[in-house]
Amino acid sequence: MKRELYDEQALQSQLSDPTQRRKAFEIVVRKFSSQIYWQIRRLVFSHDDADDILQNTFMKAWSSLETFRGDSKISTWLFRIATNESLSFLQRKREQLSLDDPEASVVNSLSSEEYFDGDEAQRSFMQAIASLPDKQRLVFNMRYFDEISEVLGTSVGALKASYHIAVEKITTLLKKND
Repeated sequence: MKRELYDEQALQSQLSDPTQRRKAFEIVVRKFSSQIYWQIRRLVFSHDDADDILQNTFMKAWSSLETFRGDSKISTWLFRIATNESLSFLQRKREQLSLDDPEASVVNSLSSEEYFDGDEAQRSFMQAIASLPDKQRLVFNMRYFDEISEVLGTSVGALKASYHIAVEKITTLLKKND
């Protein structure tokens, strides 16, 4: 798949121009949909939920284009919207659950997810990640501290600490499942 090159500054300028906004936004959607989908998917695990959140992310981005100041890159802005939409979705889902262990729902949903085709080791790994608190799961999945720091507005040091705690928890859970 050929990577599309683009000029960040030119695209931001087009997004701020009402006569070019729709075409520029189409470029944004084409360029970032896949990356954002997989960021969301790693948080919510379900293909259908990830698709819904991705659509909400782009709807929210479109409706707030006039307030986008360009202080950050377009991708960072979109990832922040997607992250907030994902965390809001998880919070709403958790509030709807009447289970004693709300994380069990996410873990159990992996078994019924029709788009999950991994082997047992992958399933165990995904279940271990699913059992992490939302922010640790997010940090673990995003992996790149500088981008995470910019998206979440948290210091790199705090993110590294949260990442290492998440890695330890996943290691412990995987060892327990062996």
